[in-house]
Amino acid sequence: MTSGWRYRVASVAGTVALTAVAVTVANYPAVQDAFAMVPYLGRPAPVVLSNGALTFALLTMLVAVFVTVWPLFKPQPRRTLDTIFLTEKRLGVALLGMAALGYFDYTFRLPRSTLLLTAAALSILLPVWMVAIRRRPSQQSRAVLVGDDTEAMRDLLEATNLPVIGYVAPPSPYQREGTPSRGMADGGRVEQVSAFGELPRLGGLSRLEEVLVEEDVDTVLVAFAESDRAEFFGALDTCHEYGVSVLAHRAHAAHVLTRGMSENEELVELDLEPWDWLDHVVKRTFDIGFAGVGLLVLSPLIVVIAVAVKLDSPGPVLYSQKRTAEFGDVFTIHKFRSMVPEGEEVAPGEEDERVTRIGRILRRTHLDEIPQLWSILIGDMSVVGPRAAWTDEELLLEDEVIAWRQRWFVKPGLTGLAQIRGASSEDPQQKLRYDLQYIREQSFWFDLKIVIRQVWQVLGDIAGAIRSWDE
Repeated sequence: MTSGWRYRVASVAGTVALTAVAVTVANYPAVQDAFAMVPYLGRPAPVVLSNGALTFALLTMLVAVFVTVWPLFKPQPRRTLDTIFLTEKRLGVALLGMAALGYFDYTFRLPRSTLLLTAAALSILLPVWMVAIRRRPSQQSRAVLVGDDTEAMRDLLEATNLPVIGYVAPPSPYQREGTPSRGMADGGRVEQVSAFGELPRLGGLSRLEEVLVEEDVDTVLVAFAESDRAEFFGALDTCHEYGVSVLAHRAHAAHVLTRGMSENEELVELDLEPWDWLDHVVKRTFDIGFAGVGLLVLSPLIVVIAVAVKLDSPGPVLYSQKRTAEFGDVFTIHKFRSMVPEGEEVAPGEEDERVTRIGRILRRTHLDEIPQLWSILIGDMSVVGPRAAWTDEELLLEDEVIAWRQRWFVKPGLTGLAQIRGASSEDPQQKLRYDLQYIREQSFWFDLKIVIRQVWQVLGDIAGAIRSWDE
């Protein structure tokens, strides 16, 4: 198994070399002449690029392939068929991009014959190379414990047969009385006493990135007493960035998304990225288009609502609130103010007499949500996803539903499956069930159906409000 930085270097170098060889060989006159004899595909007549044109075409192809197969450069353990499928999928996107470039930009066109020959060569050579150097799930050989829950960490040590080389944790639960804490604020240095006998302490959480790289770690066994925003999700984010698998004990996995939980397995693998990278690009493109067009089209209405809010009651036009974002981060959400200033309550679902006249109209027609399009545009939110909860409200919801933080593994949304099904924070168990169903089934088309359903519901609410005014 090629591991760590060796894998990164091998995957990048192999991709560059194979792409360069494929394009260069495909451009040879003899290869072009032979390809011209193939019925249909060999027409129009082959074109051999000159040195300057070949260099430009080669660099363009390298950029296209390199960008699309980038996730494959992370040394994540993959099975053979998964590696082949993922490589072919990424390569297909790169080649379609090159074909589209030639179609729309007539100042540069990679010859059709060269593109087809390159595609045929890379579709065979690149998957073979990625399979040859991949990390094999059954051969992981270096693991570390990461966390602050000593009981859960001991459970992990008993349940795993992986060679654990040490642990990374804050010092306070393990430090003997009278032993000074030296180094970083979280005990980043290694001088402190181990809590697990001969198993060495490799440092505090601030050193996790260094430990993963320096020790060539391929598996992290995670055990936190609380899924704290900064420590827990920060550790998961670091593991994802470095292509490290993360396992948790099934008895301590309530707060995380897993790839599946067998009844006979004590350890479960965490799903650090429920969406494929290309799906993220499509989703983000849709978010930007939806939010941008929405803000532009609704700009006259935004001005009218702002004036109405200001005239109806004293106070700011917008209401701001801290909400929980992806991986437990916090962002500020903005809505048109629908209550008198400082009239909000922590408890979800409570109606309050402090809602203004304009506020009731805005809430009934959902027009108070329009400013959230800005949060979508800048990337804090998505059009579709679990509804972002107020950070103070989440304390109440977590008391009722222990697995509530599983919603944090995706970006929050303006609408979602729970919203169109009528599930609210008043029934957090049902809401969580719909949110997790969305996370596991999400796709662009699923998002599109949810958006269409939500728009239809909003139009129905607006029509209902208009009819009530007429009466």
